[in-house]
Parts: sequence; structure tokens; C-alpha cells
Amino acid sequence: MISLRALLSLSVIATATVVAQPSAPPAKQVTVIHAGELLDRPGQKPRGNSTILIEDGKITDVRDGFAPPPPAARVVDLRDQFVLPGLIDMHVHLYSEGDPLKGRLEGPRRDYEDSVLIAARHARITLEAGFTTVRDLGGVARGVATLRDFVNSGDLPGPTIVPAGRMISVASGHGDANNLNRQLTRAARDEMDNICNGADSCREAVRNQILQGAEVIKFAATGGVGSDVAGGLARQMFEDEMQAIVETARTFGRKTTAHAHGKDGIDAALRAGVDSIDHGSFIDDETIALFKERGAYLVPTMMAPIAALEQARRGDRPPASLVKAEEAAAAMIESHKRAYRAGVKVAFGTDSGVSKHGLNAQEFKLMVDAGMTPAAAIQAATVNAAELLGRSASLGTIERGKDADIIAVKGNPLDDVTRLENVGFVMRRGVVHKLGGQRQVFPHP
Repeated sequence: MISLRALLSLSVIATATVVAQPSAPPAKQVTVIHAGELLDRPGQKPRGNSTILIEDGKITDVRDGFAPPPPAARVVDLRDQFVLPGLIDMHVHLYSEGDPLKGRLEGPRRDYEDSVLIAARHARITLEAGFTTVRDLGGVARGVATLRDFVNSGDLPGPTIVPAGRMISVASGHGDANNLNRQLTRAARDEMDNICNGADSCREAVRNQILQGAEVIKFAATGGVGSDVAGGLARQMFEDEMQAIVETARTFGRKTTAHAHGKDGIDAALRAGVDSIDHGSFIDDETIALFKERGAYLVPTMMAPIAALEQARRGDRPPASLVKAEEAAAAMIESHKRAYRAGVKVAFGTDSGVSKHGLNAQEFKLMVDAGMTPAAAIQAATVNAAELLGRSASLGTIERGKDADIIAVKGNPLDDVTRLENVGFVMRRGVVHKLGGQRQVFPHP
């Protein structure tokens, strides 16, 4: 009989033998997309039948025609579809629902856990609408940053998220807790590290957001439609406060964007060096000259005033919002037409969370109705948005070395931009999330 000691010795030898054997590297998953028509570089002409090769979440090659796939490659047949880069929305609020009445009624019963799961649901809805990257411009700072990290690690489905944390605002401005009783105001203020008064205070507010994961800084240069304060849409920050925000953000390598409706606030933010203006409801020739001189982008968010006005007229928003919504909606179209005609740089954004998530692509028709070509509107949501993010090296086009963020639709959106409202295929970083119009299993087995 073999002794126990001998058995243990044999076990150790066997284990050592197994460990000593070199393990083969895992086989790389190669995906091949056959595209019936490919808009690989928005702003240029589509290139017809094409083959895209993808490995480890990156595009490795783009070839003309339907090239034979490598052995063991996964083939995605989109030969009857129009393929283009994943879309980028530069203004969303994943923590908001697009239903202010529901938020007011249900908000008191919700806690952090409810809110983060709601935000995760909105992230998936947004991704499945074809938006593979978003800039979240106002939500619970740590919550949005955590959601970003879980998406990037592959643990949750959603778009790449570039968070701003909370919007920086002056006391009583758009972004503060207005018109609450003293108890609720005190409770709300305990949670807020984004309210500032004076340049030094605003510098601290910027650092507070960066501390919690903000990759871009947003500030309220003017009043806003959604805030429950009858302060109008004109400038609410002094120029030295805006300059302090922009300069502090730059010391940390962050870009800035300004919520700005009124001309005086837009102009002041542009003079302060902001990288983009969101909304831009009141724009004249002087403002256009400042945009072009400073090289700043306009993010129009044309859906937002329309949605807010409908909500205010139904009584779903506080009375103070109605007048502001009417002013913004009335001025917006002519201002944006003027900016488009003059060649102001434009990046796509919707302010989803004011309107409902997943409807983001409805913004394209509004942009086209205001004078943009479908090609220019698509470029605003790809190439231009990637440039404004500072991520042109990885986003915005379908080229070798870039992230495999790819979508497809039936028919040519350059002929009818509303085709982007029905995205049938979505891939983010090489993972297929939607195919044939159907949600795919996540995570993939």
C-alpha cells in the first residue's frame, strides 16, 4: 500500500508539473463587419461596400469591399445597412428622468440606491439609441463617476461617460436650492459643494468637483429655465468668477462649458475663455464674432426648450419656469440659424434628462430644420464632439487604432437624418449591444 506521505509527494510533483507547463495565451477575438455603405469620416463622402476589422475593442483595419474574414472571426453582416461612427451627445443628465412632475412626486421617497439604478437604466437606453459617448453635465458627482467606471470596466452596459459632477452656480442662481423651506434648504445645502460666491469660492467649487471625478467643469453663467427662481435668463455670474473657474479647471487639465442663455452671460463666458456654450438661446453678430475669435463651440440643445415649454404649460414645472421657457423657445431657432450660417463651430447635444432619454437623435431634425445639412449635423455628433472632448485620437471616426464605437441604420441618413432615430446596430469598444434592432445579452457569455 502506498503511504499517505507518498501520496502527498506525488500530488506535489503533479501540481508542480502542471504549474511548470507554459500556458497558451488566450485567443484574440476578431470581429469583422461587412458594411453596405460606410461613413467612416463624417464630413467626407461615404465609401460604399466596406469591411471593418476589430480586435480587443479597437479598429485594426478598414478595407474596401467585402473582404474574406480571418479564420474563427465573428462576422457581423450589415451589408444592407449604412454604417457610421457611434454618436456623441455632449449634454445629458443621466440622473434626471425627463419628467419633472414625476421627479417631484417620487423624489422624496428615493435614496442614493434608487437614483444610481435609474441613472444606469438611462445609460443603457442612451447607448441603445446609438450614443456610445456622452458628456454628463450635472448629477450626483460620485454617482456619475462610479457609473462611468462600471461601464468602462465592462460590468454595466452604457456609453462612455465624461462627467462634470455638479454644475457650479452662485447662491440663488441656476443650480442652487431655490424656494424651499428652511429645513429642506439646509438639507439640500448640506449635499452641495458646488455653490460659490466670489472668485476664490468658485475656485474651491471647481476643485470639489475634480476631487469627485469630474473630467469637465460646467458652470451656470446665466439663469436657467428649470430653476425655481424668477431671475430671468440673463447673466448671474461676474466675469472674475467665470475666469476663476476657467483658470482653475485648466490647471487640472479640464475643459469648461457654460450653461448660458442670455447674450450678456454668453459673451462674458466667451471672454473668460470657456471651451463651449450650452444652449446659446440669445446670439447676435457680436456674440458670433466672439465665438469665432475664441474658437469656442456652440452646443445648441434645441430639444430642451421645446420639452421644457411643453412641461411648463402642462403645469409640471414651477410657475417661474414658464416665462423663461417661452423666452428661450422663442429666441432659440433664430439664434441658432444665425450661428450656423456664420460658421460657428457646433457640437451635438440634447440636454436629455429635460427631455426623455433615448430620444436624443430627434435633435438632428431640429438642427437640419434650422439650416444645417444632415452631413454637418452628423459631423457635429462625431468629429466635432470628439474634438471638443479632446478625444479625437480615439473617437469620432472609423479608422485604424480608434475605439470600435460603431452604429448602423437602414437607409442613408445623409438623405434623411431622421433615420438616426431608429438605430438597429450598436457596438461600443468592440462589444455588440444591439443587433437587428434587438438588445443583446450583457455581459456576453
